[in-house]
Amino acid sequence: MSKLYIIPTPIGNLEDITLRAIRLLKEVDLILAEDTRTSSVLLKKYDISTRMESHHKFNEHKAVESVKERILSGLDVALISDAGTPGISDPGFLLVRTCWEAGVEVETLPGATALIPALVNSGFAMDRFCFEGFLPIKKGRQSRLSELSQESRTMIFYESPYRLVKTLTQFAEFFKPERRACVCREISKMHDTSHRATLAELIQYFSQNEPKGEIVIVVEGAKVEKRSKKSYGADSADEE
Repeated sequence: MSKLYIIPTPIGNLEDITLRAIRLLKEVDLILAEDTRTSSVLLKKYDISTRMESHHKFNEHKAVESVKERILSGLDVALISDAGTPGISDPGFLLVRTCWEAGVEVETLPGATALIPALVNSGFAMDRFCFEGFLPIKKGRQSRLSELSQESRTMIFYESPYRLVKTLTQFAEFFKPERRACVCREISKMHDTSHRATLAELIQYFSQNEPKGEIVIVVEGAKVEKRSKKSYGADSADEE
C-alpha cells in the first residue's frame, strides 16, 4: 500500500541524517521539498536522483488534494523541509491531516530537529517542557507572553536573529530580568554556540554582539511555591 513518508533532514550538518531516511528518499516515487534548490544539495551528497517537486507554505493549500490523489493512485511520496522535521514550524501539518482523513497511511521517521538539542544543552529541567515555536509577531503576542509568565515548565522558542534582542527584552518584562535562559545559535553548524545567563545578561550581551543564524531560546520555567505540610494540614482541617 502506498503511503506518505515524513522525513526529517539535517538542520545544519549534512551528516545528521539516518540511513533509513537516505534509503527511503531513494526508493519513493516523489519527494516534496520546501525548496528544491536547498534540498538538491543534500540529495546530491547522497546520490539521490528521485524526482522533486516544491511543496511550501505558499502552495500547500492548493497542492494537498493533488498529492493525496497521487498517493491513493499508488505513488509513495516523501515530504521534506529545508531543515529539520516537516510540520514543526514548517509545512506539513495540512498534508498529514488530509492524508489521514482520506485513509492514506502516514509514516514519520525520527530525526533532526532543533528544539531537542537546545533543550538538552540548556541544562534546564527536561522532564517537562513546552514548545512554543515562533511567537506571534504582532496580534496575540502580549497576551501569549502574559499566559506564559506563570508557566512552570521549561519553554522553547524559535526566533529570528533580527528580533532576538526585542524578544529577550519582552521576556524580561513578562518573566522578570533574573529568569535564566539559554540562547542556542546555529545548532550542529560550524558556528554552533550557546549562551546561558539571566535574561538581563543576555540582553546586554546580544545588544553588544549582533546575533546571526538560526536561533533557539530555552527559558527556565517559573518557580512554583510549594505549600508546607503544616499549612496543608490546616487547610484540610478547615475543609473537614
